[in-house]
Amino acid sequence: MTKHLLVADGLRLPDPRSINDQRLANVDRLASEFDSFVRGRTPALLRAAYLLTGDQHLAEDLVQSALARTHRRWAQLHHQGNAEAYTRKTMYHLQVSWWRRPKVAESMPGDLPEPRGGYDHAEVASTRIALRRALLRLTPKQRAVLVLRFFEDHSEAETAELLNIAPGTVKSQTAKALARLRTVAPELGEFYSREGSAR
Repeated sequence: MTKHLLVADGLRLPDPRSINDQRLANVDRLASEFDSFVRGRTPALLRAAYLLTGDQHLAEDLVQSALARTHRRWAQLHHQGNAEAYTRKTMYHLQVSWWRRPKVAESMPGDLPEPRGGYDHAEVASTRIALRRALLRLTPKQRAVLVLRFFEDHSEAETAELLNIAPGTVKSQTAKALARLRTVAPELGEFYSREGSAR
């Protein structure tokens, strides 16, 4: 119930304290909902970001930057019901903008050491390692196109829109990336043909 103050000319105005209380309650509610969104969706966002960047720390930075931008627009996004879509699109756009920055020379580490102990990862672990190594040998644009097309199952048109590039670029980058994967990681082709799911 809103309290009113009487003004000398007979007009009734809302009590400023009650307006502030309502605003504070609304801010608290929005903050709580954003917190729930972050806690619930961060693992999925991190998986996609890791596949885009190929590095856990860069993935965390990418998700954090995207969530910071989402937070700024949370009141609008919450009411529209598309906060996750906005966050993912922001991630893709940030990744594209990172491609365009001047590059610092990176060196690829040598072979990973053999695991110690009695726990045998066997074929699943070797496939993961081979896939990670192969993805790291792609350009960031090729990696992003593959992640959107095959991990997140977006169409060529959706991928083009998300990355703000032409559909023809999506097609050419996909073809180049798949050809490069076949060259640098032929063992993955054997794995997929055994499973019957080669593309």
